[in-house]
Amino acid sequence: MKNNQVIEYIVDWLKNYAAKSNMKGFVVGVSGGIDSALTSTLCAKTGLPTICLEMPIKQKKNQVARAQNHIKWLEDSYPNVSGKRINLDPLFDAFSSITSQGDESEAAQLSLANSRARMRMLTLYYYAARHRYLVTGTGNKVEDFGVGFYTKYGDGGVDISPIADLMKTEVWALAETLGVSSEIILAPPTDGLWDDDRNDEDQLGASYKELEWAMKQNDIGKTADDFEGRQKTVMSIFLKHHLANKHKMDPIPVCIIHDELR
Repeated sequence: MKNNQVIEYIVDWLKNYAAKSNMKGFVVGVSGGIDSALTSTLCAKTGLPTICLEMPIKQKKNQVARAQNHIKWLEDSYPNVSGKRINLDPLFDAFSSITSQGDESEAAQLSLANSRARMRMLTLYYYAARHRYLVTGTGNKVEDFGVGFYTKYGDGGVDISPIADLMKTEVWALAETLGVSSEIILAPPTDGLWDDDRNDEDQLGASYKELEWAMKQNDIGKTADDFEGRQKTVMSIFLKHHLANKHKMDPIPVCIIHDELR
């Protein structure tokens, strides 16, 4: 991939979209992960006002530190960037106490984890509406169109998705070209929705490189039965997530009332 040309292309795409939409800038949630680091840097390079929101909810200290360090680097490097920390712990605590009421079941914990992402989405849209900015998505191609590894109406609730046609390995490559810190590039990817140290590979059962391979095999019509050993396992993992999460990736089903019923 021609990294510098791709970077220039995405930056121009962001600027043109904002101009056509009559919007003034961008809002990005910065988590300390590679996807939000790349996205926020690309927005910064447009020269348009860019708000980087850090929105911790029971966040691990190393994730918080990476997010804060990245935002400071952007503010020092790009005068159009401003960072803001919104501590959502009180909101989450109040919500969880009202809804879960001590329910420790797996379903309740998963619901609360996804609620964290939805609280962040609400916060992003508050600032976007206040300033006429675009909420800028941070999902990559494997997450958004392969395994559906995001929260519906959480981090999936965005106005634009500048890196959603990039594989995870391409995200790492562009981030390195742009000078994103090695602490972010080398950190194990995580959605940051849990109180423990689980990362994306723990949850998905395969690495992003493996899932990229499986996504390409699926695109050409291959199934798990076409492979053996680890490749068969990875293909099965990919297809399990892909099928289970299609409701996120497909348009919302609409019940069409035919003319003869009207």
